[in-house]
Amino acid sequence: MRTFPQCCCFAIALAAGIGHAAEPGVTATQVRLGMVNAQSGAASGLGRAMLDGATAVFQEANQRGGIHGRRIELVVADDGYDPDRAISETLRLVEEKQVFALFGNVGTPTTNAVIPIVQEMQVPLVGAFTGAMTLRRPVVHEIINFRASYDDESDALVQYFASRGVQRFGVLYQDDGFGNAVLDGTVRALQRRGMELVAKGSFQRGTTAVKAGLAALIGHDLQAVIMAGPYTPVAAFMREARQAGLKAALATVSFVGTDSLLQLLGTQGNKLVISQVVPLPEDRRLPIAADCATLLARHVPAATLSFVSFEGCISATLMVAALRRAGADLTRERLIRSFETFDRLDLGGLRVTLGPDNHQASTAVFLTRIADGRIVPVDPEPGAK
Repeated sequence: MRTFPQCCCFAIALAAGIGHAAEPGVTATQVRLGMVNAQSGAASGLGRAMLDGATAVFQEANQRGGIHGRRIELVVADDGYDPDRAISETLRLVEEKQVFALFGNVGTPTTNAVIPIVQEMQVPLVGAFTGAMTLRRPVVHEIINFRASYDDESDALVQYFASRGVQRFGVLYQDDGFGNAVLDGTVRALQRRGMELVAKGSFQRGTTAVKAGLAALIGHDLQAVIMAGPYTPVAAFMREARQAGLKAALATVSFVGTDSLLQLLGTQGNKLVISQVVPLPEDRRLPIAADCATLLARHVPAATLSFVSFEGCISATLMVAALRRAGADLTRERLIRSFETFDRLDLGGLRVTLGPDNHQASTAVFLTRIADGRIVPVDPEPGAK
């Protein structure tokens, strides 16, 4: 049997714990975030790189005393790039692990699948690695995006090729929410320029069965094909297209996972154009690129600064800034409101803006290409200096 003083001490400690747990995932010494993305499977390179970039930033914040005295704990769950697993793992983190917010989801179909959860349970979801418009228009109060949309990327690619006289476009797309988002964005970009899509082909998520999609594109005298898929099927398509004699220029959007694609293709990927939502990671003239490289070397020494880990680092930097601005009395609603106050916030050479009617911090798109097995900026537009 407990003595009276012991009972009192237990009651006081319990009451204090309840006070700190008023907001899920927040205590006097910790804020718990959840990451649900592909840590295994065909898109695992994307999930792991996002985790590397975020870990570097959050570990650095912890070493510097945390955010208002709270250390950031990141709980990671693997959805294997499968929407059903994304739902179950998200529910587990929110209900069982009591995470305060979600961070760094990867993929359109997986992120789309959890939108009803974050809305119903009012859990912030920050920095998803997807450019889907479903996360942007109309604005979802609980969702904060860093990156440019697939509409932004598609428009930049169409403009690049159109400025070089290309008129006959095709699209190879993963037959899901991601692929359809890029397909729709490309169609809109063409229509704005008085053009129509000539041909399209598709493949199933989680496969490299691209021959049927290629067959749908052959024979249309295409000048450019925009591809929407992760690195494994895109690499497979490029090899098949070369063997089939497809002469069209090839391009893809940032979700491909540029560094993983380069590992698969090497010089076989030469001339491929890739739209990016972050600058070249090796351009250390940009302070945030230098900072992210330093933090990765310090906290995740096995990782290198890739396009995806760079995005993870930038998104995590934005998250830390919002947590600081939200103040010591942290709630989910205060976090969202703190994001909405950022007006040209300088993240080390990158300026971002958010507001109640704008939950996409950046619209910047950077075009790159593969040359001699390396990623370089695209050539300037004709006549540009």
